Amino acid sequence: MSILSVSRLTKQFGTFTAVDDLSFSLKGGEILGLLGPNGAGKTTTIQMLLGVLTPTLGAIKYFGKDFTRHREDILEDVNFSSTYTHLPWGLTVQENLRFISFLYKIADRPARISKVVSLFRLEELLSRPLIELSAGQLTRVNLAKAFINFPKVLLLDEPTASLDPEAAKYIREFLLNERNQFQVSIILTSHNMAEVEEVCDRVIFIDHGRVIADNTPTELARSVETCHIELLIKEGTERAMRYATERGNGSRVEGKHIIIDVKERDIPGFLHGLMDRGIAYDEISIEKPTLEDYFLAVTKKE
Repeated sequence: MSILSVSRLTKQFGTFTAVDDLSFSLKGGEILGLLGPNGAGKTTTIQMLLGVLTPTLGAIKYFGKDFTRHREDILEDVNFSSTYTHLPWGLTVQENLRFISFLYKIADRPARISKVVSLFRLEELLSRPLIELSAGQLTRVNLAKAFINFPKVLLLDEPTASLDPEAAKYIREFLLNERNQFQVSIILTSHNMAEVEEVCDRVIFIDHGRVIADNTPTELARSVETCHIELLIKEGTERAMRYATERGNGSRVEGKHIIIDVKERDIPGFLHGLMDRGIAYDEISIEKPTLEDYFLAVTKKE
């Protein structure tokens, strides 16, 4: 059974349709990426899943229960974190977490707060008001807030935004561990496509409020034909780029290397063409399409 089921969800603001007949489901223990360009309807969708916005049409069910009729019970097992949602600035980290804890039926609040403080490494920040914190520290506080009730369903909007690489890696590993150990179901939005590839089991891509793709990150990447050839050419860089242009291949310079966009089946012919023109390369690497390539291809097409 699906943990979350969304059926024909629609949200209109006057004559503007932000979400248009959207349907998808979330399985137990699944991490689902919700992707799309800015203005695609991701935030509006999450706000309806939280009950912040009321759908114009459609139905939302959590744990087999209608969200409209069982909202209070359902939200005991749901939580949310967003880099763009602000907690009370004047309160300290500890005061914020204590305040948030009273929104849920938690038996031992001090123990639960202590647990999330430890999980998100907030010990040194407890007495500081939020207004004094950096963007990365605020992200960690928001994530701690999201786990205060140890939810069964977690909605995360840019969960590692503003974090340094070490902290972002820790959060990704933490989310995967929570899923594996406790079967937490997660919907995640991110502009970091490598992050989505690492943690998401499945991706829904939406644009203009509609689902235009639903598959694994690997399969979506495979749908892109273009590979990237990275070459280090000591002499003949300009000739190589002219040759790429003649063939209709995109090219660009990155540092000492040039990057040529070539369909995988055309790579042997392209390399032979370089040799025929006396253009030698000292280094070569070939990068197959990634989820970022899919994202760029779809947004460019749209």
